[in-house]
Order: sequence, then structure tokens, then C-alpha cells
Amino acid sequence: MAPNAQDRALGQSAANVRQHLVDRMRDRAISIADLNQLRLWIDSQPEVPEGDWFKDFGSFKICGHGSYPKTFLLRGQPAKGEAL
Repeated sequence: MAPNAQDRALGQSAANVRQHLVDRMRDRAISIADLNQLRLWIDSQPEVPEGDWFKDFGSFKICGHGSYPKTFLLRGQPAKGEAL
């Protein structure tokens, strides 16, 4: 695969993940206050493991794999991976 074709494929994948996160955020009614907590955590440039991980914010959890966030969960929904 040509390098620019690979970049386009990766870009589309990132766009799909981003849209999935937006959709889950809406589905799970994550508030502006919750998103502010998430923004502050992201701004702190946290170290995350290479495998599965999650961060529990009380009213929601964000789950990821390596440096990529993958989905949001509601309070009480089980998450897999390393708790941060």
C-alpha cells in the first residue's frame, strides 16, 4: 500500500473512532461538567498502558487501548483493562 493511501486509511479509522465517541457521549448523556473533568485529565497528559485501560470519573468511564480512547461507559457498567 502506498504511504499516502495508508495515511488516508488511518485517517478514516481515526474519524470513525471519533464519531463513535461522540455517539456514545450523546447516548450516555455525558454532561458538560463531565466533559470538563475529561478535558482536565487529558490536559494532564496521563500515561496509559499499551493494552486495555479505563478511567472512572464517577458518573462515566472512558475506556481505551494504548494511546487511543475507544468508548464511554455509564456508571456501573463493567470495564476491562487496567484502572487508571
